[in-house]
Amino acid sequence: MGTLNTILQKLRHGLIVSCQALPGEPLHGAEIMARMAAAAEEGGAVGIRANGSADIRAIKSAVSLPVIGIIKRDYPGSEVYITPTLREIDELLEAGADMIAFDATRQKRPGDSTLEQIVAFLHRSGTASMADISILEEAVHAEALGVTCVSTTLSGYTPYSLQQEGPNFELLQSAVDRLSIPVIAEGRMNEPAQVQQALELGAYAVVVGSAITRPQLITGRFMAAIRKVAVNDGNDGSD
Repeated sequence: MGTLNTILQKLRHGLIVSCQALPGEPLHGAEIMARMAAAAEEGGAVGIRANGSADIRAIKSAVSLPVIGIIKRDYPGSEVYITPTLREIDELLEAGADMIAFDATRQKRPGDSTLEQIVAFLHRSGTASMADISILEEAVHAEALGVTCVSTTLSGYTPYSLQQEGPNFELLQSAVDRLSIPVIAEGRMNEPAQVQQALELGAYAVVVGSAITRPQLITGRFMAAIRKVAVNDGNDGSD
């Protein structure tokens, strides 16, 4: 792991590619994600966001980029699933994640786990931390706790945050104006022009995932466009 300043400097004004495939998806598997990360590095990515210890280890052996680690895990009675407890933090540290991202929303965490505990633990260990937030108030709170940076990852994924198809540029702008720590733009980035807009608004870096690394979703977007043409032609494809 590098120092916090070194990691941030590597990410500055760059593209972080989220290489994730969940169980049941066609590209699921650590070796496949490592190849995906290598392709992202070849394309110019400055960092990788990855899910799970196995994927992180494989990716770190394949690329020289900083790896932002998460573990998605469901717990009964809680909507928080991105690195929800200290258990996941321990696993990510053991896997060698350079930065650890976690849900920093105001939703109830599993068991007795608290956001304060997670941030304090990462601070003591000297590990860079990324707080995934959904509204400005969460970003302000995360900064007050001492996180390294915040990301707009969860905008639209909490019931009280803005629900829309595209990126939440309003939240990004508000966070950039309000905070003194780096603000990472993430969430529903589907076009290069959106990445450019995020950087122009002051984003420290931009995370893009599905639009690059989930071909089943990319294919679906193209098919949706094709179906529109078929409807306009009066052919629904049922012949």
